[in-house]
Amino acid sequence: MPCEIAAVVSNHDDLRGYVEWHGIPYHHLPVEAGARAAHFDAIAEVFADLNPDVVVLARYMQILPGHLCQNYAGRLINIHHSFLPAFAGARPYHQAAERGVKLIGATCHYVTEELDAGPIIDQDIARISHHDSVDDMVRKGKDIEKIVLARGLRFHLEDRVLIHGNKTVVFE
Repeated sequence: MPCEIAAVVSNHDDLRGYVEWHGIPYHHLPVEAGARAAHFDAIAEVFADLNPDVVVLARYMQILPGHLCQNYAGRLINIHHSFLPAFAGARPYHQAAERGVKLIGATCHYVTEELDAGPIIDQDIARISHHDSVDDMVRKGKDIEKIVLARGLRFHLEDRVLIHGNKTVVFE
């Protein structure tokens, strides 16, 4: 992809060695109970130092405060593990299983202050059946998530996305 990874900022420390092995700076900023504001202040400092063209949220699972969404509008990209607008928020595969859906998907979208409701860049789906367990859905969904995030990020990096209100025009 036409980009340079400036850093990885994570609320988990699992992949530090892998990231640093690639020569990429790693910032571990855990979310401590009762200290969310301090966590987001630390993220804002790192972002201010890096001045990134784009920030990718993958498996972050935190709701960004409004000031970060506003300061980086059109530059925050999230991968959500459902075919939005269906099953926003946490545990979408469990929600899908409860509803008996026949398709699951993933959505790459820009982050806004409204949870999982930003302009959609890319989506894809996989067919499932009553034979599929939640674990099967998660496994199939993770494959879709990787493809959709890579495609959506590439579209963004190649300046092929125009944001118009809460919609996008994507030039493929």
